[in-house]
Amino acid sequence: MERTSTTKLVRQNLRFVKQLYPGLASPELKRVRELTTQFRISVARGELIRVDGKWYVTHTGLLRLAFRQKCDGIDTVLEDRHCDPSVGRWVFRATVYKKPNSNGFVGYGDADPSNVSPLVHGAEMRVAETRAVNRALRRAYGIGLCSVEELGAVSISTAVPVGSTSAAGNAHSNGNGTCQPRLRDQLCLAIRRFKLDPNLVKSYAADFCGTDSLSDASRESVQAFINHLNKAAEENRDALVCKLNSFAPRMEVQS
Repeated sequence: MERTSTTKLVRQNLRFVKQLYPGLASPELKRVRELTTQFRISVARGELIRVDGKWYVTHTGLLRLAFRQKCDGIDTVLEDRHCDPSVGRWVFRATVYKKPNSNGFVGYGDADPSNVSPLVHGAEMRVAETRAVNRALRRAYGIGLCSVEELGAVSISTAVPVGSTSAAGNAHSNGNGTCQPRLRDQLCLAIRRFKLDPNLVKSYAADFCGTDSLSDASRESVQAFINHLNKAAEENRDALVCKLNSFAPRMEVQS
């Protein structure tokens, strides 16, 4: 059963990658196949992304991997002696315990205004903790692939597509200046992949996000909707179509 699900995930990832990054050479596609088979990470769920021609695992992907492996727990400690709150510098130590009473795997993470995106200035403490957890998880489960959250600041000009202003049109920042594929692209791919009505999906998305229109929704809400849409379509497309049909405009009957 596990082999069957992995094979299905490989096919899904390859199809999604070819749509998101057209023109990838065979070695790159082979790399995606290997990463999927080894770690069972999903491109559609944003667990594996490509930045500047390189593949990176994400915090979400690492946490899902730990959950599947029945990780016993993760502890984080602020390394006070290395921190300087006055300049926004924070350092964390994270320890991952794979099994009860097992030796922990340790990872450190640091963050300050010089190595995070200007978009998250003021949140360096949380970035540092995430980086520490990612490094500890990668050591615990033998993942040589760097996590995207560990990258330093990337210029906004390369991280966010020019001319995108709406939540569904902007690149989705991971908190360190690097980005997942544009949310609009992800949503369009889901619509094409499952042959859904774009207008009904748009109405459903606005309702899901609690806004009058999709353009008013936050990036986080839109990403959550896309994840929900993909999962719902994969599990029961017919039920999803019924749900979408409930958002169809009602025809008034004139007497």
